[in-house]
Order: sequence, then C-alpha cells, then structure tokens
Amino acid sequence: MLPRVSDDEVRATSGLSPATLRKLELATGDLAAACLAAMAQRQPWFARLSAEMRAGVQLVTQTGIANFVAWIGKRWAAESGGAPRLTAEAFRIAPRDLARRLTLSQTVDLVRIATEVFEEHLPPLAADEAERRALVEGVLRFGREIAFAAATVYAGEAESRGAWDARVEALVVDAVVRGPGAESGNTARSWVDGLVSRASALGWDPAEPLRVVVGSPAPEAHEELLVELRREADRSGQSVLVGVQGNRLVVLLSEPPGLDTGGDIGTVVEAFGPGPVVVGPRAADLPGAHASARDALAGLRAAPARPDAPRPVAADDLLPERALAGDAVAHRRLVAAAVEPVAAAGGELLTTLAAFLESGSALEACARSLFVHPNTVRYRLRRVTELTGLRPTDPRDALVLRIALLAARLHPLDAT
Repeated sequence: MLPRVSDDEVRATSGLSPATLRKLELATGDLAAACLAAMAQRQPWFARLSAEMRAGVQLVTQTGIANFVAWIGKRWAAESGGAPRLTAEAFRIAPRDLARRLTLSQTVDLVRIATEVFEEHLPPLAADEAERRALVEGVLRFGREIAFAAATVYAGEAESRGAWDARVEALVVDAVVRGPGAESGNTARSWVDGLVSRASALGWDPAEPLRVVVGSPAPEAHEELLVELRREADRSGQSVLVGVQGNRLVVLLSEPPGLDTGGDIGTVVEAFGPGPVVVGPRAADLPGAHASARDALAGLRAAPARPDAPRPVAADDLLPERALAGDAVAHRRLVAAAVEPVAAAGGELLTTLAAFLESGSALEACARSLFVHPNTVRYRLRRVTELTGLRPTDPRDALVLRIALLAARLHPLDAT
C-alpha cells in the first residue's frame, strides 16, 4: 500500500494546491470539448473529416489532457518516484491510420490550437499568482512535449511507409522486367491490373510514357546515389522507380507529356556503376514497359561485344550485337529496318548492297563483279542510304547492314 501524501507535500512537488488539482481534473471534459470546437472553427478541413477520424482526434486530445493533469500534479513523483510521460500514451492508443490520413502539418496545427486553448482556460483555475505561473509553465512544456511526440510518431510512420514503398517499388520493377505470364496462372489482364495498382499506390501515373534503363549498381555509396537520382528526376518533372536485382540496376524513368528525351537520360547515368548502361526504347505506358525492359536487358547482355559503345547507349544501337547473341527481336528489327525497304524498292539494290559488302566495301571490285560502272554502284548505294538511313561506306553502318543481310538469309523475307 502506498503511503499517504499530505496536501503540503503535493503543493511542494507540483506548485499547485489539491483544490486546484481537483479543478483541473473536473475540467478535463470541458477542456477536451473546447479543443475540438476550436479545431473545427479554425481549421475548415477538420469538419470534413470522417466521424471515425474526429473520434480518433478526440481520443488523443482527451488522453493528452489526462496525461497533462497527471503530470502537472506530479502524483507519480510524490507516490512512486517516477514522473508520467506527457504524451506518448496519447499517441500510442490513437487509431493506427490517424498518422496516415492526417499530415504532419495538420497535426502541428491541431497541437497549436490545443495549446492555445490550454493557455486560455487553465490559468483562471489557479488559486493565486504562483499557481498561475506553474500552470503557464506547464502548458508551455506540454506543448513542446506533445509536438515532439507527434514528430516521433510521424517519423516512425514515415520509416514504415518507406520500407513498404521500397517493397512495392521492387515488385513493380520486377513485374515490368518479367512481363505477363511469368507466373503460372497469371493472365495478362491480372498482370496489368496488379502492375497498375501497385504503381498507382506509389504515385506513378501508369498512362505516362517511360523508358527502362539498365546497368550495374554502383559498388559504393549506392544509397546516396539513388537518393540523388530521385532528386534529379524530381527536378526535371519525371518519376522514377528503382530496383536492384542482383548485379544489375533497373530504373524506370517517366517521360511526362511534352517531354521526349530521345534516350538522353542526363545525370541518371551517374547512379550506375562501371560498365555499359543501356536505355530501352520509349514505351507508351507502364504496361508496355516490359518491351522496353526486354530490349534494354538484351542490349546489356550483348554490350560487351561493342566495347566502344557510348555510355549510355540505346538498345536499338546494339541490334547487330543482340542479333549475334541470339535475340530474335533484334533479328526481326534488323531485317525490317535494313533489308525490307531495300527489297521493296526492287531492281538490283539488294544485290548491289550484298556484293558491295562481300567485296570488302571495295567500289571497283563490286562494279566488276556486277558488270556495271562504278557510278552505277555509287547511285545504288545512295539509294540504300535514302531508304534505310544507313551508309554502306561507314564501318558501323556496314556492320549493321551485313548482319541484317545474314539475318534475312536465315529467315527469308517471304517466310516472315
């Protein structure tokens, strides 16, 4: 049984008389009602909260007032040698979604209003000037402590939300990389629905065009680089999702309406480690990003075959290397871009192109093998350039054309 505490001991500990402490206890209900009324009057958004949310705010307010009264009386200090916590219990019993639906700024506004109500209603309950000063000092400390408690709650919620966001972000990136049908029983429709739902939860607009960028993650200071990556994307008005999958870093970079980077990812490349960085083609929306990821990853696998490639390099600029690595998509695109237009033009254009490349790009040797004048070969090669955008006399373009011809022979045009 705890020893009885005299009135003089209570006043010496708290600075308040038992009568004043009793007034504070009796006033808690009216004080909570006054706080809620002031919140509704001064903050228009408070009245628009659901009844459940207002009840949660009321619960926190009432518990905070009870904690304040217990603390100002310092009963625990007088009876058991310990002082009660002012506000932690108030937030501990609050509904779990209170911090998720009220912003930190809104909570600070409510704390400010509650403190002002305390300053208005509590000092008149004091029996003398000394008690009034004790109450004023207690209110000031109460406001400080409850603000710190609110900040702690929101910091913990932010950490939990950040961890949850990171998991969802990883799921979105993984879904884009794997594509529809990666899991048994998962239809294309359910894949799209799940992808859009998770991305929307992260604030990503699924209808925005985007590109997929892949490379190796930075070996050191990786988190700092990713933070800077997100900051730079935000400055340019873009959204970004990041996923680290083993030894590769996958970045989804949006291109909002009016912005078409053409594959120029700017400072995003700095978030990657050494080695090639490959940019996939522009996808019209998030569900279509799987094709961009597929091309980017195929380019990353084939990039070692072109050590002089720029950094970053577009996946379509690695079509020959991708075709040699067995990429069927690259085969088809090479044929469609470099062979089909020439074949469709008719005449001897395709024959001349093949003869020129097989003669080692020697103009005279090609003309002799075709029994035509060199100027005829020159004219036909210019037509090839006009049709494909590739110059047979350029070493890189010649490689593209040569591999395109080989792919067409493996997959004849009339069979495609």
